[in-house]
Parts: sequence; C-alpha cells; structure tokens
Amino acid sequence: MSYYTSLTGLKNAQTDLNVISHNIANAETTGFKKSDTAFADIVSSSILTDPALTTGIGARVSAIVQQFSLGPIEQTGSALDVAINGEGFYTVVSPLSGETQYTRAGSFTVDGGGYIKNAQGMRLQVFPVDATGAITSTTTLQDAMIPAQNAAGEDFAGVTIDSTGQVVATYADGSNTTLGVLALASFVAPTAMRQEGNASWSATGVSGAAKYGQPGSGLFGNLMAGSLERSNVDIAEELVSLITAQRNFQANAKAVDTATQLSQTIINLRS
Repeated sequence: MSYYTSLTGLKNAQTDLNVISHNIANAETTGFKKSDTAFADIVSSSILTDPALTTGIGARVSAIVQQFSLGPIEQTGSALDVAINGEGFYTVVSPLSGETQYTRAGSFTVDGGGYIKNAQGMRLQVFPVDATGAITSTTTLQDAMIPAQNAAGEDFAGVTIDSTGQVVATYADGSNTTLGVLALASFVAPTAMRQEGNASWSATGVSGAAKYGQPGSGLFGNLMAGSLERSNVDIAEELVSLITAQRNFQANAKAVDTATQLSQTIINLRS
C-alpha cells in the first residue's frame, strides 16, 4: 500500500512541477495568467470503518486554478497596444470559424482590409455607434474596422483608443470618425473558462455566458492606450514553489525507496 500512496505523491509533485514550469516559461507572455495547483487527500474508509483507524492512501490533484490578478503595465507607445486597468476581457472573433475567444493581451494591429486584429488574426469586437459616437447596442458586437478613406475621400492617417474604449480614426483632412466602442466581457466564474493558448480563453457552461460593458463603467476597468499588461507571474515566488515541489518529489521518492528496502528485508527473513 505504501508504494501506491507514495506514487500518488510523486505524480502530484510532477504535476506541480509542470504547472510551475509553465508559469516560469510564460513570465514574459503578454496577458498571461499564472496557475496554482490545489491538492486533496484520499482516505480509505466505509460506513463500517472505525473513525479512529481511518487510513490515508495518498493525494490527488483537486484543481489547477488560474489567478486573474492584474499584471504589471508596460508602456509601449503604440496606439493599438491597450491594457485594461481593472476587470474585463477583450473579445476577439475568428473571421474563418466564427469562434469567439476572450483575452487580456491587448497587442493589436491593422490588416490589409482595415480590420483591427490580434497576433492570431482574430478580429477585435466593438459596440456599434451612431454618427455622434453614441453606442446603439450593447448586445450586438461587430468587427472593429477602419475604412481606408472617409466620406470625403480623404485617406486614413491614424487611430486612437481612449480610456472609455472609443476607437477613433483620423483622416488626412483632420477629421475624426468614431468607429465603435471597445466591448469588454466579464464572467461570473472566470476561473472556469477553458484555456485556448495564446493567453486566450473561451466560455464554458461553468463560467457562464459573457456579460458586456463599456470600459470605465461598472466593474470594468479603464483602458490605457500605448500600454500592455505583462504576465502576472512572480519569478521569485515561482522559484520558491519550484524548490518546494522538488523537495516533495524527493521525499516521496525516498518513501518508495524505504518501502522497497522493507520489502526486501521481509523477503530475506522468509528465505
């Protein structure tokens, strides 16, 4: 029995090492959120078991939970680098599959069609606005797209995103056009979202559907243009956790070795 008890400890320590290694590997990934491993004990008992003689038979991984605390803000100077100073996720949609994902990585660029997209080619979503820049719907989202020319035929000259999420295009004649208001999403249980890689997540039945709002309203944070949110991984903390996980692995390996020696001693006695 001691073999299998220690084996669960070895497997858990290995899982912990994997999670910590993943955190450290993504210490420089924009918008990355670190994960913590939670463990639970396994007990061998039944309704006929004397509570005073209940035997523990190891441990298991109960959850690997992501921590959505705010990461450090780094200024880049790019107009389409945006950080959320508070709660919320950017919403991006794949133009090919129509898949919707959510991210905190706010590094965007403009493609040849004028669409604002992330590094994976997914298009940033905004609330539609009228001619005055007022939001016309908070339930319908659309792609953020910059026309190459305005109604007067003037060429596109630049774009800005303010703290409330207004995406404003500037043209050669000095005129400005509000293209939409960036839509932020929130979830009842963000830790239950499915990780998709590239610092992106998708909604699940446990996380609940996304609720949208304008930056700076309610619990949603303001936007910081020209900035990016870095990974929230603390290298010093992860290195301490790495040492602890390594010691746990070594201790469980030693327990297996001790059980082997005891078994060998018993076999020698019988022979």
